[in-house]
Amino acid sequence: MALCAGWEDLNDVEELGRDPMHQLASGAEELGSAPTLSRFENAQNRASAWAVNEELVEQFIRSKKEAPAYLVLDFDATDTPVHGQQEGRFFHGYYNCHCFLPLYVFCGDQLLVAYLRKSNIDAAKHAWAILALLVKRLRAAWPRTKIVLRADSGFCRDRMLTWCDQSDVKYVVGIARNDRLLEANAELMKTAEDEFKRTGKKQRLFTAFDYAAHTWKGPRWVIAKAEHTEKGSNPRFILTNIVGDPQKIYDERYCARGEMENRVKEQMMLFADRVSAHRWWANQWRLLLSGLAYTLMEAVRRLALAGTELADATCQTIRLKLIKIGTVIERKLTIVRLHFSSAHPLQALFAHAVRCLAPP
Repeated sequence: MALCAGWEDLNDVEELGRDPMHQLASGAEELGSAPTLSRFENAQNRASAWAVNEELVEQFIRSKKEAPAYLVLDFDATDTPVHGQQEGRFFHGYYNCHCFLPLYVFCGDQLLVAYLRKSNIDAAKHAWAILALLVKRLRAAWPRTKIVLRADSGFCRDRMLTWCDQSDVKYVVGIARNDRLLEANAELMKTAEDEFKRTGKKQRLFTAFDYAAHTWKGPRWVIAKAEHTEKGSNPRFILTNIVGDPQKIYDERYCARGEMENRVKEQMMLFADRVSAHRWWANQWRLLLSGLAYTLMEAVRRLALAGTELADATCQTIRLKLIKIGTVIERKLTIVRLHFSSAHPLQALFAHAVRCLAPP
């Protein structure tokens, strides 16, 4: 709750421990001190990290009133700079800094996995194992639900995609351009360039063909985009085992993963980058605490703000407009009364959210 309200440091809990609203929400008058919470963080281990990730998945399953027709699992890795000589500290050449490389999995706006990793690894490290565990649990809950893996080229790995083919898991995954792909797409790129020169308007043309790297056991379907703008050529390629119109698959299936990157940014709004403890498992715990804070904020957005002006607001906007606002708190025995400013511009929306979240 402190992370949701914008308090990222353990030092802040000394003041928050006396805050009537935090006491009320926690159901206790005496809350943990900074040393207590520090010992709590450093006591975490693999089992507790597993349990929290497991609970994230269970929360997701319980949030659905009925079995979905299909689920799109978005995998993405990001960099989290370190804060000193910490366990698991390595330099990453692409990000040009010492960092961790956490792996996130989302389904829509909902977080399923927040997994801290060292940065001296392949970006897809452990992604296959996590995907297999997620598919097993989701199919146990919803046997007829179709599952789609969506990711950028960092997760284009033959063994994982072969497993998807064998396990009836669909995928739309980016693939890095190379000479063979560019050669196969050259004619369409020339057409796009000529049309741009003729019309002066951006051109986007699509084709599809079979392609196999030397290390693959067989060919896969590649969708190629031939785009030409005033900035020049912009060819892109994706791998998929979904049958259909290439442009529709690219635009509606693959490009939608850009929204998932916004969800990763929201983790940073909830201080997922404050992995500044020395011990590895304490930092994994901090990443998960931010994930739990996001799950709480996402539930408020989904359950209480749907159809309002904040329906698509980020966690930071919700915090500033509905959570971290001034009020006078009056406490008498078992009654806590909040006196808001009559000039609060979103008082009607606040009341609406409270009604939506109130127990039946």
